[in-house]
Amino acid sequence: MAVLATYNVKGGVGKTATVVNLAHRAAVMGAADGARTLVFDLDPQGAASFYFRAAPKVRRRGKSLVRGKGDVREAITPTDFAGLDLIPSDFSFRNLDVVLDGVRDPGRSLARVVRPLTKRYGHVFLDCPPSISRLSENVFNAADALLVPIIPTTLSLRALDQLNGFLAKRAASEKNVRSPLVLPFFSMVDRRKRLHRELIEDLCLAHPDILRAGVPSAAAVERMGAHQAPVAAFDRRSLAVAAYAELWDEVLARLSRSSARARAQA
Repeated sequence: MAVLATYNVKGGVGKTATVVNLAHRAAVMGAADGARTLVFDLDPQGAASFYFRAAPKVRRRGKSLVRGKGDVREAITPTDFAGLDLIPSDFSFRNLDVVLDGVRDPGRSLARVVRPLTKRYGHVFLDCPPSISRLSENVFNAADALLVPIIPTTLSLRALDQLNGFLAKRAASEKNVRSPLVLPFFSMVDRRKRLHRELIEDLCLAHPDILRAGVPSAAAVERMGAHQAPVAAFDRRSLAVAAYAELWDEVLARLSRSSARARAQA
């Protein structure tokens, strides 16, 4: 059981596509064991909610959840995909940082909402907006791992360095702080471009923590909006489907190793 957040301070790097496709993969893989998957859409733009066809009339006002004034179970809605549920976003999330500042223990409000869900779900995915804010602090405290998509560009690597620096500074300055496992991977890769190939090779050498599975720049990913579905639901032959499957396998392997180390140190 794990809480996974797709996170990057930079926008337009494929965070929501990652959540939608990995959550769908997790649901398919967990079906044999009866394990369900949940996506919590924290982005006020609601892209993940759109991909999963959440009707506006079923959307709850998410602010009440982080205030502790609502039952999170009432906000959960099923999707059209077996084993996969959703807490849809709504536009009130644009003020979530202000709401969080006004609650008791504002850095752990999201964790109080999300953690009980791990008793019902094999995996909980958080789709996060691009920022470093009070919401980010909540995500870091709630998530077991951050899935960080990076495009093979210098600016994307800079965003990863900023995130790692922020987490290190936070760990050094706060006692008993909970640090999630950071799992960066390459997204929107075009191996026809020499620059992409060279940057991937150089960055993997410099940053051995980067996952080896990468997601290609694929037309099928761009068509997700038209189909309102994960790629595997409408184009199983797309290279992106195999890429997300490989990425999910590697994520699970890293989580398993991290858990084993934690048990050994306990």
